[in-house]
Amino acid sequence: MTTPDDRARPDHHDPTRGIGGAPPARSALTLRIVLAGFGLVACAVAAWLLAGAGAPTLLVVAFAVLAVVALVDLVVVVRRKLRGEPG
Repeated sequence: MTTPDDRARPDHHDPTRGIGGAPPARSALTLRIVLAGFGLVACAVAAWLLAGAGAPTLLVVAFAVLAVVALVDLVVVVRRKLRGEPG
């Protein structure tokens, strides 16, 4: 039977593991997927609506950049989940 530690990245080291009986640290990858998806949709819709309303270009570009950052985070986290990391 595999434990969550067996599926983690081989180079991962949790310096607090076992101190005072604490369980090993785990990343909340599913929560990050939900938050990144929400950020992607919210920022993309905001950029689209602001562009249609004639808002300043800098504001539209800022929301578009945030949408791209959320997309990159989403891709990275999904790849980690598919690799089998717990969380």
